[in-house]
Amino acid sequence: MLRLYDSRMSGNSWKIRILLSQLGLPYERVTLDIAQGETRTPAFRRISRFARVPVLELEDGRCIAESGAILAYLAEGSPLLPTEPWLRAEVLGWMFFEQADLQKPLALPRVYHLHGQAAAEADEIARLHRDGYTALAPLEAWVEDHDWLVGERYTLADLAVSVYVSLADQGGYDMARFGAIRRWTARVAAQPGWVPLLPAG
Repeated sequence: MLRLYDSRMSGNSWKIRILLSQLGLPYERVTLDIAQGETRTPAFRRISRFARVPVLELEDGRCIAESGAILAYLAEGSPLLPTEPWLRAEVLGWMFFEQADLQKPLALPRVYHLHGQAAAEADEIARLHRDGYTALAPLEAWVEDHDWLVGERYTLADLAVSVYVSLADQGGYDMARFGAIRRWTARVAAQPGWVPLLPAG
C-alpha cells in the first residue's frame, strides 16, 4: 500500500490527500509533527532528502519527494493529467508558477498567523503580501475568463494551484478583492472526491 508522510496543516500535503481521494487510491497516512522536529530526524531524512513533507512511499519502498512530483506521478494515466503534449505543458506551467510565485508568499504569512507570530513578523508579512498580491493578479485575470486553468475541465493544475490560494485568508490576505478566484476555488472544492484540510468536527 502507498504510504503518505505528511503534516496536519501543510497545504502541500493536503494536495496529495485530495488527489489520492479523487483517484480512489488506498494509502496509509503517517502524520508528522513539524514543530516537534519529526521531519529532522535521521530516520525521516533517509526517506526525504529535503527533510520535509509530503513524501510518498511506494509499495516497493521507493520514495517520491516534493508535492508537484508526487501529484504528477499519481495522476499519470488519469484524466487529471492530459497526454497531449501542449495541454500537459500547460498543466505543468501552472504548477511551476504556483510553487515559484504563490506558495511561499501565501504559506508563510499563514504559518505566522497560525503560530501567533503575526505581530512580531509584521514587516515580513507585509513584504510577502506584496509578492502574493502581485502573483494573485494574473490568476484572477485568467479565471475571470476561464472556468478552469487548462482546457475546458478540471485538471491537476486546478488542484495544485487552488490549495494555498484557498487558505490565503488565514495569512491575512484580503481575498474579497478576488471574486473570480473565490468562484474558481469553490468550483475546485465541489469536485468529486475533494476532502477538507481537517476532518469535520
